[in-house]
Amino acid sequence: MGPLVARLSRAGRWLRQADRAHPWMLDTALLALVFLAFCLPDLLHGDDGDGPRRFRMAFARLPIAGMLALQAGLVVPLLWRRRHPAVAFAAVTGAFVLQFGLGAALRADVALFIALYSLALHGLLRQLPWACGVTAAAMVLVAVRSSAAVSIGDALFFLFSTATAALALGLMVRVRRAQLAGLRDRAARLEIERDQRGRLAAAAERARVARDMHDIVGHNLAVIITLADAGGYAGVTSPERGREALHLIGETGRQALGELRRVLGVLREDSSGQQEGPELRPQPDLGDIGALCEGVRAAGLDVVYRTAGAVEALDSGMQLTVYRIVQEALTNSLKHAGAGTRVNLAIIAEHSRLTLRVQDTGGGGDTRGRERVNEEGHGLVGMRERAALYRGSLRAGPDGPGWTVEAVLDLTPLEGAG
Repeated sequence: MGPLVARLSRAGRWLRQADRAHPWMLDTALLALVFLAFCLPDLLHGDDGDGPRRFRMAFARLPIAGMLALQAGLVVPLLWRRRHPAVAFAAVTGAFVLQFGLGAALRADVALFIALYSLALHGLLRQLPWACGVTAAAMVLVAVRSSAAVSIGDALFFLFSTATAALALGLMVRVRRAQLAGLRDRAARLEIERDQRGRLAAAAERARVARDMHDIVGHNLAVIITLADAGGYAGVTSPERGREALHLIGETGRQALGELRRVLGVLREDSSGQQEGPELRPQPDLGDIGALCEGVRAAGLDVVYRTAGAVEALDSGMQLTVYRIVQEALTNSLKHAGAGTRVNLAIIAEHSRLTLRVQDTGGGGDTRGRERVNEEGHGLVGMRERAALYRGSLRAGPDGPGWTVEAVLDLTPLEGAG
């Protein structure tokens, strides 16, 4: 049965493709089939029909011309049964009623059931009630006309059963096609949603990489520029301090390069899933904030760092978020407040929240310009996005002559997190 079903399925697909390419082909083939199976026997047998004598005596005998005319009226409208099913049904019904009004019976009367099937399949559902009423009236007319050959009850049972079968088959195929169309539409929507999720994930990953690179490059370049300016000035008056500045520049550059490798390392995986180059270290955490403070101290900031609460118990994602916010805030203080500025850095973990505060004393700069520069770039936007990942908030703005960045992160586990 498997090969047979496969062949039938291929044949069905071929027919559907051919029908879409040549829509008149299937209708013409159906008309030819009806003519060969039902019209031609009446034309060949003529008055010597092969039905029961009692049945032949109950109906009038038509000449060939009249028979051809009635057969054309029954069969030709089937050509537009799919494009205009209601018109085709009305035309076939009219020829059917005219034929039995003349007291004749033809095998081509099967066209009425084909037209009813086509109306149920392709027509408007609101047209079915009147079509069923017209069909029922036509069936009663046929039963009365054939009462001399068969009882009215038997005739009505046969005719109504055939009409009901045609109507039910058309509705069943219609419902099945609607279900298949719904499934295809759902599959198309799911495919679109899958592509959209992929694009959103890629966009989120690009935004994450952009934030990390901004934090890494912005902070370390700010430190390097400050050290380079200080080293150039000290090279004239104090060569030893100039060499120390160059050494710190090298250390800061190597640290920046290592962090960039960590951020971009996932993009350099080969087909086997192994990463190229040296083994990558973990992302920074709260334990690296001390080294971060040392770096900005070397660049001229006076950083006072303190913690309170069980900050070491925070998960790695939370620690990375805190580190990046601190890094960006210290970078802003270094760029806008300048060397010699005092910065108070506090990280306080309480029962359900973590408070991070970076407050500098300012360097006499324009705090409004400082806020505008931060808002236009990735600075404050990136910090707010990181805080939002942990249902937190971030406030940044002038505080007296200086500037304060304060982030509050929610430490409450999400429901269902296990």
